[in-house]
Amino acid sequence: MDISINTPAFPLPCERAYSLSMIIRSFKGRRDVEVHLFRCRWNRTEEAQSDYTGLVEQDTATPGTVLPEGRKVILESFTADERDLIVNYLKGQYSTRLTAIKANPLTFPVPACLAGFTEVQPGKDAGFIEFEKIPSYPLDFPLKGYFDLSRHLPLVDED
Repeated sequence: MDISINTPAFPLPCERAYSLSMIIRSFKGRRDVEVHLFRCRWNRTEEAQSDYTGLVEQDTATPGTVLPEGRKVILESFTADERDLIVNYLKGQYSTRLTAIKANPLTFPVPACLAGFTEVQPGKDAGFIEFEKIPSYPLDFPLKGYFDLSRHLPLVDED
């Protein structure tokens, strides 16, 4: 399994600044399915007390206003400690099923209108893995993974 944890070249402007994804060898009849991991819930106090100045692009229509979409991307992200806990959990629990785990720092400022994964609705080919519903899930924060099967090749060639 390839584990790639990219560290920023300079200090990040906030603690909650890492994105994570994993590649599942085979999943729901598809091969090498990329799953984007995210925090699906957070404390409303955390959202209200965070200062997003400089972290999210400002709304060009209303200068000085930070749109909620960009804030959600940050709130869905992970701290360095959470990132490491998730990587260790995935390595221990799913090492034979995963081909890669990737962690990257966010690019700041986050685009103002970038929607978070909590805004996405599941569809015919897209959905969520709800880790906290798995009985062996040991982490104390909620974790989901978003996948889109239409972006991946089937396990068996369709002729």
